[in-house]
Amino acid sequence: MPIYEYACRSCRHEFETLVRNGEAPSCPRCAGAALDKKLSVFATQGEPAAQSVGPCGTCGNPNGPGSCALD
Repeated sequence: MPIYEYACRSCRHEFETLVRNGEAPSCPRCAGAALDKKLSVFATQGEPAAQSVGPCGTCGNPNGPGSCALD
């Protein structure tokens, strides 16, 4: 049973709903059936982002060395 994202054409409410086989979803706000299925994005797990290093070599504060509490 996948979860889909929809936008209602009548009231413009955006929502997610669980859709079972053969069911036609409706808007929970106005009960409208004129819906546009939205493109769902999903999260992935990857490598942690590299930490930026600023002119002082620590936190990346653009004001330079001594501008943050880590110096």
